[in-house]
Amino acid sequence: MNILITGVAGLIGSNFADWLIENDKADNVVGVDDLSGGYIDNVNEEVIFHKENLIEDNLNYIFERYKFDLVYHFAAYAAEGLSPFMRVFNYKNNLIATTRLITLSIKYNIKRFIFTSSMATYGRGKPPFDENDILQPIDPYGIAKFACEMDLRVANEQHGLDFCIIKPHNVYGPKQNIWDKYRNVLGIWINQHLNGKPISIFGSGDQRRAFSYIGDCVEPLWNAGTKDTASKQTINLGGTKDISINEAADTLIEVMGGGSKVTLTARHEVKHAWSTWDKSIKLLEYKEKHTLNEGLSIMWDWAKKQPKRTQQIWESYELDKGMYDFWR
Repeated sequence: MNILITGVAGLIGSNFADWLIENDKADNVVGVDDLSGGYIDNVNEEVIFHKENLIEDNLNYIFERYKFDLVYHFAAYAAEGLSPFMRVFNYKNNLIATTRLITLSIKYNIKRFIFTSSMATYGRGKPPFDENDILQPIDPYGIAKFACEMDLRVANEQHGLDFCIIKPHNVYGPKQNIWDKYRNVLGIWINQHLNGKPISIFGSGDQRRAFSYIGDCVEPLWNAGTKDTASKQTINLGGTKDISINEAADTLIEVMGGGSKVTLTARHEVKHAWSTWDKSIKLLEYKEKHTLNEGLSIMWDWAKKQPKRTQQIWESYELDKGMYDFWR
């Protein structure tokens, strides 16, 4: 079996590739990443790596060479809060890139396309969000992911492309990009603490979320691509316990053995966002083996050993109107 992983240098892609190789699940694991948000040292040395951009580069040669059975599409720029100020960039990287990959998957007869969508698609829904809820995204990032889901369904109806849509729930762990100030709240907090800064809380901190340790998600992702019951399904993955942002921050401070919090201006965001998880247990055999404290302890041990990288900061935005002071 030949498997393509996009975003292979990122958190989910790199950890999933490691699991595939460690468990001898594929003849060839091919990874694509432009390294704009991931790092080459995250990529397993047994991955056949191609540095390519999904928007601009011609990927036909990769599909022709390896004749993939499964495509796992993890590549995205998941800065939800930034997306209203970077609309064109958001739609190119999260929608256009995906539709190009769907086109290639149809052309080369891929057996199943596994797509990581987002909790952002639920938007103004009432938690816990269920897979059958009406999607009401409130920002361009959620809209882009919603559009990708619809495109996949049309690709199935018209061209027979099988798919499984996965909605991961705030996945965290080793190999996460902790140097991007716009995404991955736990990673942002760790980076702030490592640099002697207080961790930032937007607004009251009573917003509720749920978090999922990456090690608990990799086998369910494999099942999303291989189990008959996962065909043409949308499945929330992980996050069985909701927690306030303040509680999550306190848990991390306890794990790090110190730290403080600072309150910043509230952002435009869904206040309470967590989902049902029973479908992932039934169809993907998801098991939550790590508490937030346990998962963060592993991530913190990893983070302390990382090189000091330059923080990724946008020097300019497509739109400055309404931009938050803390990003100016």
